[in-house]
Amino acid sequence: MSFTHLDDAGHARMVDVTAKSPTVRAATARGFVRCAPEVVAALRDGAVPKGDVLAVARIAGIQGAKRTPELLPLAHVIGVHGAVVDLDIVDGGVEIVATVRTADRTGVEMEALTAVSVAALAIVDMVKGLDRATSIENVRIVAKEGGRSGAWVRPGELDADAAGSPRA
Repeated sequence: MSFTHLDDAGHARMVDVTAKSPTVRAATARGFVRCAPEVVAALRDGAVPKGDVLAVARIAGIQGAKRTPELLPLAHVIGVHGAVVDLDIVDGGVEIVATVRTADRTGVEMEALTAVSVAALAIVDMVKGLDRATSIENVRIVAKEGGRSGAWVRPGELDADAAGSPRA
C-alpha cells in the first residue's frame, strides 16, 4: 500500500499539486456546542458577560478557515475566496455551519472543518465562566463539491444541498 503523504523513505511530505488545474470547490462542515440551559438563555438574551458571542465566533471561524495551513502541517496554502459561518442558538446549545469556497488546486474540507472548530472554541471561551461543562460535539463535513471526486453529501444530513450550501 502506498501513502500519498509519505515519501519512499516513510517521511511526511506535502503532496505536489502543481500540475493540477484550479477548479471551483466548496465544502460545508457542521458542529454543535452543547451548553447548559442558563447559557442558552443568556445567549438568546444577549446577556453573556464577555459580549456578543455569535459575532466573535463568526469572525473566529472565518479567521480559522484562512489560517488552516498554519495549524495543519500538510495542508496546502490555498486562496480562501469565500467563507460563511452561520450560528443558530437552539435549545441544547449552538449549531454551527461553515461553508468555504475557493478556485484552487485542492479542496477546502479542512478549511471548513477548521472554521467550525475555531468558531466552537470561541463560543466555549466566551461562555466558560457561565458553564465549565460546555462541550464541542459532532464536527463533520456534510457536503463538498468540485475537484476530481465531484459533489458529495453526507448520507442522512438534512439541510444541505449537493453544492454544499446550507438551506434555510
